[in-house]
Amino acid sequence: MLILIIFLALVAMICLNVPIAVALAVSAIIGLLSYEGMDSLVSIALDMYDGSTKFALIAIPMFVLAGAIMNAAGITDRLINFVTALIGFVRGGLAMVNIGVSLFFAEISGSAVADVAALGSVMIPQMKKRGYGAPFSAAVTSSSASLAIIIPPSIPMILYATSANTSVEQLFVAGFVPGLLGAIGLMGVAYGFARRYNLPVEEAFQVKKLGRTFLDALPAFSLPVIILGGIFGGFVTATEAAGLAVVAALVVGFWYRQMDFRHMKRAMLDGGMQTAVVMLLVAASVVMGGFLTRAQLPQALAQEILEITTNKWMILLILNFFFLIIGFFLHSAAAIILVVPIVIPLIQAANIDPVHFGLVVTLNLAIGQQTPPVASVLITSCAVARANIWEVSKVNIYFIAVLLAVLLLCTYVPSVPLFLVEYFYR
Repeated sequence: MLILIIFLALVAMICLNVPIAVALAVSAIIGLLSYEGMDSLVSIALDMYDGSTKFALIAIPMFVLAGAIMNAAGITDRLINFVTALIGFVRGGLAMVNIGVSLFFAEISGSAVADVAALGSVMIPQMKKRGYGAPFSAAVTSSSASLAIIIPPSIPMILYATSANTSVEQLFVAGFVPGLLGAIGLMGVAYGFARRYNLPVEEAFQVKKLGRTFLDALPAFSLPVIILGGIFGGFVTATEAAGLAVVAALVVGFWYRQMDFRHMKRAMLDGGMQTAVVMLLVAASVVMGGFLTRAQLPQALAQEILEITTNKWMILLILNFFFLIIGFFLHSAAAIILVVPIVIPLIQAANIDPVHFGLVVTLNLAIGQQTPPVASVLITSCAVARANIWEVSKVNIYFIAVLLAVLLLCTYVPSVPLFLVEYFYR
């Protein structure tokens, strides 16, 4: 009964627009007071501090900063030029350029919202000018930006690894193949729309231009090599790779001699606020985690589901539905921090690989970023495109279908995401 009251209090505060982190902490404190009295509050401040200063979490502001530097230094423009020269000759090529550049940018920032903010302001106006239409332009930008939380480095993966006490590096490696499959699928849908609506071809393929833009963008290609190569090769941890990414982005930015410090300052402030929100959520989740542990809710939930079925594939199906529904109402960081600690005992009891499950959670939340009413990435894309969210959603449903297909593939054919993990780590 107490747990139900705490849950209803949490939902009520969220509905009243109380920040989720504050609602989470207040609900947990009420629960602890009711369950153990005043003595349970003695160490809360220290627990919150310890929980939000874990070494792996340092990677979050570092990757956000690397993305800000990349955009302020003109690196994004050079990537767009190269990808345009590479696939711009295909009908609807500008939509594919959008997806291709998102794929690359995702390997730097780890944030879907940052992806939309950085690339949407460049790509969406160009697509609208070329006759693509605001809903289609916003849908392509929004769905491709969600690759940022599937492809390493991924901020939600870092949060999951911290919550589930598993390897960040293995999660990053597991996300690589699903991210590529998602990008190919999104390009296939974009090509279908291009054929249907006779969208334009951007330019004829020119080997000279491809070579020129490749050489111009070559220093930028060092960034994913440093991040992915360092992690895949076992030379650095995810946190160390984030620090190296910042240094590399600065070096490449000064190489191009196009650093816009005003733009970078604004992006750094936005990134700092985004990081602060995440860290406050993490700190609040420690309090909630303490209450749930004392109340033994995760263990009780695991026992009840295991009484229904012990088949891990059925359990994954149940959890997929659960996380898809959660994604409608919570941002990815809040969903991970609030829900993952509750279901981890179930995952362990069902003998489900925590890395495999982490990827399943991440894919579910990538879809949640595209589904109203919360849909933070979709809303950001609609704001940039000045398009109605429901008109965009009618187009976006085809791109969401691709993400759903990747989710089902990775859920029920775990060798797809895990074969690289097996090769490098096991």
